[in-house]
Amino acid sequence: MAKSLYRLMTELSSRKWVSRLTGSLAKSRLSRGFVPRFAAAYNIRIEEAEKPLHEYGSLNEFFTRRLKPGLRPIDPDTEQLVSPVDALITGMGPIHEGAVLNVKGQDYSVEELLNHSPRVVNYKHGFCFVLYLSPTDYHRIHSPATGDILETEHVPGKVYPVNEFGLTHMRRVLSRNERLITFLREKAGEIAVVKVGALNVSSIRYVEPRPQRVERGGELAYFEFGSTVVLLTENGIFEPRPDLQVGSRVKMGEALGRLIRHEKN
Repeated sequence: MAKSLYRLMTELSSRKWVSRLTGSLAKSRLSRGFVPRFAAAYNIRIEEAEKPLHEYGSLNEFFTRRLKPGLRPIDPDTEQLVSPVDALITGMGPIHEGAVLNVKGQDYSVEELLNHSPRVVNYKHGFCFVLYLSPTDYHRIHSPATGDILETEHVPGKVYPVNEFGLTHMRRVLSRNERLITFLREKAGEIAVVKVGALNVSSIRYVEPRPQRVERGGELAYFEFGSTVVLLTENGIFEPRPDLQVGSRVKMGEALGRLIRHEKN
């Protein structure tokens, strides 16, 4: 009964106007005084932030903070696909016939996640990571590989929570929420970076100017509050690190596994 009530309340609060309202408050100078309390409440490592707390003009500016240089080194092995974010792995595994299986007990189709893009065929037997960013985490999203940006797409949608409750008890939130999708061409093949909006996230924003080519670890976008990145690799181009599993934490720039670059005749 309690879960059903919470689900109903979440449905009612998942409208974009709610996120716009909370986003406007977080961007206002009135929110500036909450920055130290927010940092303390979530045990954020403020010594990693690019600037001292008093220099952030709003909560939103602090949410989207950069880090001091050198704190997220990029794995030096260029054959490694790296994590685009600081995150908890809430789902990972091979894609079977276009299905991403058992993300908190629910199955997803790549077709839904990629909004029925013609590129879906490239991922039907690829690999998937679901990477959850909590409010504690660094919220900027970086490129997992070096390559050319082939295409980007904005998919309007809801803003359901993507935390434990949302992924478990709401129906397929990763494919119903607002998303920004970046398709990237690496030497090994295609990679899709799906940035999923969430409750109280007023928007997902690309960095400006938008790059046409990115290096591993280069900035792509940022969340205005916590959310999730779904990372998909093309069929047959990726081998995951054997020690990673659902529940592992990763840092931006950390190796997720090896890209397989097939020689072309």
